[in-house]
Amino acid sequence: MKRDFLTFLLFVALAAMIWYGHAMHSVRNTIVPVLIQYTGKPGTIGLEGDGLPSSVMIEIRDAGARLNTYHKDPLRLTIDLHPYIHGSKGTIHIPSDALRRSISDLLQGTSSLIEANPDEIICPYFTEQEKTVCVAFAGEMTTANEYQIVEKPLISPQKIKIYGQDKILDKIDTLFTVPTHLEDLSDTTNLRIALAMPKGIRSDIDSLSMRIIAERFTEKKMLVPVHVIGAPEGYTIRLFPDQVEVNVRVGISHFAQVNASDIRAVCTYLPERKDKLDVEIRYSTPYITAAWAFPGVVEFLLLEQ
Repeated sequence: MKRDFLTFLLFVALAAMIWYGHAMHSVRNTIVPVLIQYTGKPGTIGLEGDGLPSSVMIEIRDAGARLNTYHKDPLRLTIDLHPYIHGSKGTIHIPSDALRRSISDLLQGTSSLIEANPDEIICPYFTEQEKTVCVAFAGEMTTANEYQIVEKPLISPQKIKIYGQDKILDKIDTLFTVPTHLEDLSDTTNLRIALAMPKGIRSDIDSLSMRIIAERFTEKKMLVPVHVIGAPEGYTIRLFPDQVEVNVRVGISHFAQVNASDIRAVCTYLPERKDKLDVEIRYSTPYITAAWAFPGVVEFLLLEQ
């Protein structure tokens, strides 16, 4: 019984091998895609409707083994549109004979092109206006505990060209990414984010790259003198105390670079305030992400000169 079953399997395998060999050598038809890439189209040229097809389905005839290679490695055709664009408005028309000839040049010598669908390419075109706009990130970024984002995230490119009608372009100065929420950042993060393209607008660039640097932060304490601004003419203001302790939050890698000269403690004189002024901490260095003073309020005396 077991021997009969093994014999049966042997004959099945043999039959399959014979069938496969016959299929690989027999001539037959198959349908495969031809992927199309277009070059030579000016940036200001827009396409109506669905635009240009990204592929053409073709029926070819050849031996099975050769046809199998077309399925494994699809044909790729590059079409230069420059000869088909004349003037500011018209129709791109790649006739059947030109398309078939270009496809036939991609085939192996033994392969025959039977049919192409579509057998010609027709697409109306028109001229659009051009405008350069800034791009910006739209969304939220949060860091992991005890981490902060160092400096401003680097966006590339910072500006892009967009195309469309004047009445639409006039309303756009900045193009934003799709809303994106980034959480628990704790290291250098590189990512690519798609741009949210308004209806009626197009661009050769559909996404931007962004680099975000996050690192662990620490705090640094410094004693800083307090300055008064807005004192009335003919008067001087004395503060008590005239120095405050300032705590700054800074990334560990820049701890040594931050000192008291990077900080300015300021009180603004307000006539309605009789004896106390709020202390405001000002800084411009990107390494500092937060700062606060102790005390946050100081007493003052207004003295006539």
